[in-house]
Amino acid sequence: MNASQILQLIPQTKPFRFIDEILEIDENHIIGTYRFREDEFFYQGHFPDQPVTPGVILTETAAQIGLVAFGVYLNSRQIPKDLANQYPGENNQTFSEGMAFTSVLMDYLKPVFPGEKVWVKAEKIYFRFQKLKVTVRMYTENETVICKGELSGMMGRKKL
Repeated sequence: MNASQILQLIPQTKPFRFIDEILEIDENHIIGTYRFREDEFFYQGHFPDQPVTPGVILTETAAQIGLVAFGVYLNSRQIPKDLANQYPGENNQTFSEGMAFTSVLMDYLKPVFPGEKVWVKAEKIYFRFQKLKVTVRMYTENETVICKGELSGMMGRKKL
């Protein structure tokens, strides 16, 4: 599965999609980017005349790249027979896969302002039983750490 295919499977859409591109992906890590546009909906109230990206949005950006996109990729690499055994009787139906947060621990070190581009690197701690745990770091374009931590999520299925 390539980056373009992965991006097509991400369930979040604008205005709540915070992935522009996936630069690297393999069994152990993912790197992706997002530019926070000056007209993002959350800047209007956070804070007027001095907008700054909320920490929850930074966490969401890290999660969309490090959990959702990475989880889609890792899940696609599982043996189809194994997936069929997990969901007996559903083999001929179409499903959407998503990721639900199960835990988050983040340290915030630097603010992100409108117009800034960030890149996120997540490294797999484990992926088993449809649960993914990663270490994640978000960087500025000049490689200053913005935030770092651990994220966990669980793959889910929804019948289309």
